[in-house]
Amino acid sequence: MTHDVCGPGTFGIFKREFGENAKVWDREKVVIIPEHYIFTKDERANRNVDILREFCIEQNIKYFYDIKDLSNFRVNPDYKGVCHIALAQEGHCRPGEVLLGTDSHTCNAGAFGQFATGIGNTDAGFVLGTGKALLKVPPTLRFELDGEMPPYLLAKDLILHIIGEITVSGATYKSMEFVGSTVDSLNMEERMTLCNMVIEAGGKNGVVPPDETTFNYLEDKTTVKYEPLYSDANARFIADYKFDVSKLEPVVAKPHSPDNRALAREFKDVKIDRVYIGSCTGGKTEDFMAAARVFLASGKKVRVPTFLVPATQKVWIDIYSLPVPGSGGKTCSQIFEEAGCDTPASPNCGACLGGPRDTYARMNEPMVCVSTTNRNFPGRMGHKEGQIYLASPYTAAASALAGFVTDPREFLG
Repeated sequence: MTHDVCGPGTFGIFKREFGENAKVWDREKVVIIPEHYIFTKDERANRNVDILREFCIEQNIKYFYDIKDLSNFRVNPDYKGVCHIALAQEGHCRPGEVLLGTDSHTCNAGAFGQFATGIGNTDAGFVLGTGKALLKVPPTLRFELDGEMPPYLLAKDLILHIIGEITVSGATYKSMEFVGSTVDSLNMEERMTLCNMVIEAGGKNGVVPPDETTFNYLEDKTTVKYEPLYSDANARFIADYKFDVSKLEPVVAKPHSPDNRALAREFKDVKIDRVYIGSCTGGKTEDFMAAARVFLASGKKVRVPTFLVPATQKVWIDIYSLPVPGSGGKTCSQIFEEAGCDTPASPNCGACLGGPRDTYARMNEPMVCVSTTNRNFPGRMGHKEGQIYLASPYTAAASALAGFVTDPREFLG
């Protein structure tokens, strides 16, 4: 898999090494997704998408999710949005398989029991030509998460807690396996959140053992046969971490590192300028449902600009069509409008990676932002002096209502 940021460089390496007229090793095993810098007037960003299209036409790539009309994403039926969520929704994430992508958050697909990891453009160019890559088998860290999940916690809290424990280098070139009764209870989108951020701990890949939840999710998404794989009963782990989830509290990652963990309730005096809900980590249907529940419970309006960026076209549709449980039939979009949030934007990576200056919700000035994204390094969402607090959709929504970093228990009880 590659996208508009890394695709052009990958194609250049492929043609340099295999020839201008070379063909990819298997046109049906290459997935190309424009997603990063799409809704912009930046000519270079637009040209990147054109290069993807030219290559896919030349190579007759089967899975190219194109966008041509930038004025209205809905008139582009092939366009999906954020690659990691689109890969799952389109049935490309299957247990027991290997997925390589030119994006560090490719590890998201480990939620399906798939070995999924990010690679660089050079490796990707050779994968296009040969279907092969040189990988070391990573040793495994096991994380046992047990206990009933409190109603104010989400998977984002769990992974931020874990990264805070082991640091951003604690899993360098290691596999992070998530097991336990809490993991078993999570839906697929929450499992994706867990695996999505293993790279923020330095991990090579994350993995959740596939089960009925996995198989049920895949039922209407793929007809390709797959063979689930599991750790052997006598498998060795270089470390085994155990957590009683019932005792955990909502957390944030303070600027400027994902392992700068702290309890959300300890920062209620930190005034914020905006809230951002979106990305491969925090822009899925369940993420918006979670935010909507907080807004619904409060009955109040947000005190800071609150930006909503659905990950994919399907998520955008869900926001406008699926009723939020306990709302009397209201959709997320209705609840967001009543709360005074910005209208949900076109599905894409948005300001998670900063992007061109006209990127929706980009921080072009020094600001304090609570975000459901995955990284809070200086300049990550735009301005180098911006401060980003990584948080769950619950905490992000609560913070939007208060205008300060806020523990969601203030509204969820």
